[in-house]
Amino acid sequence: MTFGEIVHLVINEQNLFIFFSTVAILSALGVVLNLSNTVYAALSLVVSMLALAGLFVMLNAEFVGVLQVMIYAGAIVVLFLFVVMLLNLRGGEMAADRQPFLKLVGAGIVIAATVKLTSLLGAARSNPSGIQKDWMPVGPEFGSVRDIGLVLYTDYLLLFQVSGILLLAGIVAAVILAKQKVD
Repeated sequence: MTFGEIVHLVINEQNLFIFFSTVAILSALGVVLNLSNTVYAALSLVVSMLALAGLFVMLNAEFVGVLQVMIYAGAIVVLFLFVVMLLNLRGGEMAADRQPFLKLVGAGIVIAATVKLTSLLGAARSNPSGIQKDWMPVGPEFGSVRDIGLVLYTDYLLLFQVSGILLLAGIVAAVILAKQKVD
């Protein structure tokens, strides 16, 4: 068996899906369970976003995967890290480690959602043809950069501008809060 055949056996689509999915789930758990250090939680969020980008690329949605890396893993998480470092967040009286009831409620919601998702996926797997016929057909240009740009800058221009203003307001508020703590 040659090296190329071994690589082809090990790196196939299913193994890549299992790898990216496992990394995404474990890093998402790292975000939720990392209560003592918010910087580590934000770094776990970066890993989760990168794993999701890998899943998008596997679904032939390369543009969405690149956007996932540039916007979420790049810009938004860096913004989170700046806010966390500027505000010097420590656990307070309302910290998650002091709220055991909220942890139980959150765990119950996650378990209920997992059961519902498992039942939906089981129903879809038992009757895949019934699921497929209900989907709306899409053309080959669906999801292309040109189509996304046209929709974003024509139909949703106001929402796009408002979201930019909200992000700017959040950055300004974080800087003002950090400056007040220093003074």
